[in-house]
Parts: sequence; C-alpha cells; structure tokens
Amino acid sequence: MTVPVIVDCDPGHDDVFALWLAAGRPELDLLAVTTVGGNVSLEHTSRNARIALSVAGVTGVPVAAGAPGPLARELSTAEWIHGENGLGGPELPDPDAGPSPVRLDPRTATELIADTLAAASEPVAIIATGPITNVAVLLRERPDLAPRIREVVWMGGSTDRGNATPYAEFNAWVDPEALDLVLRSGVRFTMVGLNVTHRALVTASVRERLAAIGNRTARFGDELLEFFCRTNDEVFGMPDGPLHDPVAVAVLADPDSVTVARTRLDVELVGSETVGATSVDLDGMLGREANAFVAVGIDVDRFWAGVEAAVAGLA
Repeated sequence: MTVPVIVDCDPGHDDVFALWLAAGRPELDLLAVTTVGGNVSLEHTSRNARIALSVAGVTGVPVAAGAPGPLARELSTAEWIHGENGLGGPELPDPDAGPSPVRLDPRTATELIADTLAAASEPVAIIATGPITNVAVLLRERPDLAPRIREVVWMGGSTDRGNATPYAEFNAWVDPEALDLVLRSGVRFTMVGLNVTHRALVTASVRERLAAIGNRTARFGDELLEFFCRTNDEVFGMPDGPLHDPVAVAVLADPDSVTVARTRLDVELVGSETVGATSVDLDGMLGREANAFVAVGIDVDRFWAGVEAAVAGLA
C-alpha cells in the first residue's frame, strides 16, 4: 500500500536527496512539491526543486512556490552551507529545458496543497524539510482541510543541541511561530531532528556506493555531496556531512528504519539565546499531554540502502 505524499522543501543539497527518495521509493506516491524560503531565497529554492526533479526524470509532479519568509520574522538563510544558489558544486541545468523539463505551477503552495488534499481519495501526508511556514499558512487559512492531512513529518528541531544557534536547529529557528501553530493544530506530527539525522553521515563508502550507480541522478548527486561535505567540514568540523532531510522521508518510506517515541514537544518563541529551541520532554518531566512523535533512532545501513535503491531507479 503506497502512502500519498506532498514534499514541502527549501532545496538545499539534502532536500534534493529527500525529493529523490520520495520520488524513487515505491512505498510513496509523490503528488506535489511545494517550496519555501529557507536555506536560500524562495526564487532559488523553487528553481532547485525543479532541477532536482528534472535531473531525476520526474515529470508530472506539480511544483509551486510558497512563503518567501517566516510568519513573523525576517528570513535568515544558510548560504554558508549550501552556497549562494542553494546547490553549490555542480553547474546547474535549466529545469525548463532538457529531456525532462519541470516548470513552475502558477498556483501558490497553499493553493496546490489545498487542491491536492481535496482531490486525493485518502488523506495525504506532508513531508516538510525546511521551515514549516507553508504548512502553518495552510492550517491557518484552510483549517477545514486538516482532516485531509494524514500526518506531517518534519525534518527539524533536536532533542539535543542546535546547528543555527547552540540551542536551535535551523528550520525551527527560522520560523518557530509556524512550528508552534502546526503543533497546536492537532494534526499528527513527527519531528525528525539533529539527534537522529547527525547519524546519517555521508561517509566515503556511502559516496562510493552512490557514485557507482552511474546514472544521471547519481552523477549530479555526487557533485552535490562533494560541496556539501566540504562546507560541513569547514563550518562544523564534520567531513562526512549529515544528510538530514531524507531521514524524514524514510519515516514514511521505510518506518522500520527510524525509531520514534510519543512525547511532548514545544518550541521556544522568546529568549535571547533560546528562540527556536525544541523542548522534547522524553521523560515526562513537565506532566504535559504528549502531542507529537519524535525520532530517537535510525538504522543507518537500512536508511542508506533505501536511498541507493531510490537513486538507482531514477534517470
């Protein structure tokens, strides 16, 4: 049984692999892609999502641009990891040309998500791999569609330390108000944070196996990973860059690859040092009702085998 999904993203090197995993796994039916300002500006993330699908030969999946920035803050971006255009490394092809052109849908992200949810024969899962602004806007403007959302799986947050500040992970830090709104909506929610994604490391062995696939997708991906691993080494001292976003896709594509726990999850909205920090009460210390699932473990070998299989099945 396949799970219908929408991927909401801000590509970003790891978002590209998340899109490929969603498109290449038979367990998932990728219905739509929406973009948000995050790693880089909306102009770049929208183009990069289309490039990712075009390179992989994925056509017929609409791509729509969404929120250019957070609900209540100025957008902060991450060129220091992803480069000025968000996909530093390879020469980027024109997504409107080539053998598999992918053009931007005229609808907004909110309109595309709403139309997709309404047209689907069953509730649809949303996999969000950037700031969760678009999902928050949808739930704020179209609360009637909440029952049409099977669940939201979000890459962001952490049970431990952050990567944008000492306490906050980047996606949560960029738009904590959006995360708070989604958590309060009552929609089933799973957080896939740095505590797990930092185990999905792009080691030399992983890169060799992916490159050996030899198709167009794998070649482009290898160029992306070369740049991504280099910047992670320069910024964080991690030569084997962690490929965060595909882990959120794996939660639905292969649930046995990621272990989750039911717990209380909140996000800090104020504080000179703690804005965007995710409070994950795994031990029930606060006595609050559980409101989310949080990833706490990953079968790394199984995860990478799934990524390899997906890439191998693309163009």
